Amino acid sequence: MPDAAADPVPADPGQSALAPGWLTPPEDPNDLVPAVWPASARRDGDGALTIAGIAAPDLVRRFGTPVLVIDEDDVRTRARRTRRAFVDAAARHGGTARVYYAGKAFLSTEIARWMIDADLGVDVCSAGELEVALAAGVPPERIGFHGNNKRVFELERAISVGVGTIIVDSDIEIERIGAITARTDRRQTVLVRVNSGVHAETHHFLATAHEDQKFGFTLEAAERAVARIRELPLVDFAGLHCHIGSQIFGTGGFRESAARVLELHARLQEADMFTAEGGPVLNLGGGFGIAYTRADAPTPIAELADGIVDAVAEQCAVRGIPLPTLAFEPGRSIVGPAGVTLYEVGTIKSVAVDGPAGTAERRYVSVDGGMSDNARTALYGAQYSARLASREGVGAPVLSRVVGLHCESGDVVVDHEYLPADVAPGDLLAVPATGAYCAPLASNYNHVPRPPVVAVTGGSARVIVRGERIEDLLARDAGIHGAADHPVAAGEGEA
Repeated sequence: MPDAAADPVPADPGQSALAPGWLTPPEDPNDLVPAVWPASARRDGDGALTIAGIAAPDLVRRFGTPVLVIDEDDVRTRARRTRRAFVDAAARHGGTARVYYAGKAFLSTEIARWMIDADLGVDVCSAGELEVALAAGVPPERIGFHGNNKRVFELERAISVGVGTIIVDSDIEIERIGAITARTDRRQTVLVRVNSGVHAETHHFLATAHEDQKFGFTLEAAERAVARIRELPLVDFAGLHCHIGSQIFGTGGFRESAARVLELHARLQEADMFTAEGGPVLNLGGGFGIAYTRADAPTPIAELADGIVDAVAEQCAVRGIPLPTLAFEPGRSIVGPAGVTLYEVGTIKSVAVDGPAGTAERRYVSVDGGMSDNARTALYGAQYSARLASREGVGAPVLSRVVGLHCESGDVVVDHEYLPADVAPGDLLAVPATGAYCAPLASNYNHVPRPPVVAVTGGSARVIVRGERIEDLLARDAGIHGAADHPVAAGEGEA
């Protein structure tokens, strides 16, 4: 992800003095960079953006704005490609691999079914995500259950339905599982989450394997945790889990983390600590990065798979141990690039800003969504791209900041982007790579309804997550009599 604080000095005479160093004016401000957009994204004869053969204006006429559009075929293709990459990489070393879709990236019953169709499992981390997966028909044995504070009722539910693996995160959780299995006389397989001490090169909120954070055990504490699990008669220890972070490019962090975790794995194998059927498992998580802007260069999934599995195989050979069953949990890299959010432009204004090279203008383009449907820019300083979607723009590209309608100066959707000079109120604007962590993080801040999610494939579109209306928000307010029947302003919510 480009650094929002990158060198602001213009890279060429056409670049605004306010632009970060990684962003240069495009030759064509209407272009669609393939790495950033869904595979089916095109412009039609009228210049409108199309996804899966459907023009953005047609989608907006049916579903309103904002609307999150998901290219279903792109998601399915990425899921199949990801699984095949890791299965093939493991097979080259005589091993096996499993792939779980990380539901936290974006989970609905439809998406869960797409994952099962692609022969992936599903990783969940809350009671709600578990119920969505079960409602979708995901076989419980293909579900992994994460979380640093799984409550007793959640563990009871997971064990009762036969969830395949619970990834334990604390000593207290081990005792809870032991008590539930003893009380219900049901067996449960677990992995132990460990922190390898490898720090992912990503936003510090997204780095999850350093020592000072809420997830997992240190390598030293994990060994004691496994010993306690072995004392519980109905709890089977399958292996170790380590997730180093999110939005990661390259394999270096994964290689180093695997080497450290395999030190512990080898000691546990020598002590005959693995008790689950099928042999030991090593789950290395996910976190594979995607392109949000033209400056991003994510590592191809086949290259990632080969590099990570090769590193594990090398480390196993050094230690003279067999290759464990490998497991991975990608989410963003499967669903993120397939999503595009469509907005309508409302107001536009330019402000003079003093910069290191003198005074320059920044254009603010306000849209009818914002941090309630995409909180990542405010949370992480995430960078996004944007393009006109209802037509092709004309005129020289102008540095623009796409902002939302919320009462926050930090309500930024796209921090830095060059858009055509003639952007005007009523235009449709498309922000790509919003398939992951946008809908799941959505809120009703300022009492703004959450938008619908629409899947498109083969020229057809259907709602897979219904949008909210203001009446839905009022229905939750216990101080309003008959709130469920409160009238809604014309044009609000899903069309």
